[in-house]
Amino acid sequence: MIVTTKKLYKVAYKKFAVGAYNVNNMEQILGLFRGCAQSKAPFIIQISKGARKYADKRMLEALIRTAEQIFPEAIFAVHLDHGDEEACYDCIDSGFYSSVMIDASHEPFDENVAITKRVVDRAHAKGISVEAELGQLGGVEEDIKIDEGHASLTNPKEAVEFVRRTECDSLAAAIGTSHGAYKFKGKQGLRFDVIEEIEKLIPGLPIVMHGSSSVPVEEVERINAAGGKLDPSARGVDENEYLPAAKLGVTKVNIDTDGRLVWTRVHREFFRDHPEQFDFRAPGKIFVEEYANFIAHKNEKLGSAGQLDAVRATL
Repeated sequence: MIVTTKKLYKVAYKKFAVGAYNVNNMEQILGLFRGCAQSKAPFIIQISKGARKYADKRMLEALIRTAEQIFPEAIFAVHLDHGDEEACYDCIDSGFYSSVMIDASHEPFDENVAITKRVVDRAHAKGISVEAELGQLGGVEEDIKIDEGHASLTNPKEAVEFVRRTECDSLAAAIGTSHGAYKFKGKQGLRFDVIEEIEKLIPGLPIVMHGSSSVPVEEVERINAAGGKLDPSARGVDENEYLPAAKLGVTKVNIDTDGRLVWTRVHREFFRDHPEQFDFRAPGKIFVEEYANFIAHKNEKLGSAGQLDAVRATL
């Protein structure tokens, strides 16, 4: 069942965080649905502009509709990740997406407000939720590249005015995370002080955490042992910080990079160990199972595992 993120947040707020997972192909979609069924968790499917170009938006929609039939117990939102104004309108008008993100965080404050407000008005007219962003994360995600020196944490006082003027349903805040596989050098964690201040000034506002992959050391080591050349010093968000952040109002946690690491590790190891093979379905089956286990694990860390019945009771 496809629902708005707003409905999921109503149940989750300050109790647990809903995992938001980016998908690009059939194997990811099957693994995501299977993993959430195993862990009995609600979830958010995220489709980026890059994914819509790679697989074609019609193909992704058909895959998700089919997965919904295979897993009728699933409760999830379909969300546009990091959309510009044009992409948001396309998704709003499609009748398929239940949530969109307008990312105008690179614009001056007043222009960010104006763009976000236009998207909110159009989305709300159709009952669709809107996520907006204030502050900028460092790192790389598809066509978004922000040098760490130009990253900026969300100003809680600015957030108050931004939310009041735009009427967005959730706020993607820069709270110490970064995009991509090349993350923190050394030890760095979430800025709980910023999260607490936003929650205090705007109680009830679902906060969204982008760049939340943990970049497990063991995944990087296994990929490199199978021929990869990833930076072994890369570090992401400590998974044990997910739930404490959720208790303070972080209600949606975006995870993409870690899933790509699982895909890379499975395929590199398979073809290293079976160089005579050329059937891509063999590693594909392994990946679906590994990805499902990965999703179930993340849901446990987010506190969303076992919450499906609670969400269903509110619908």
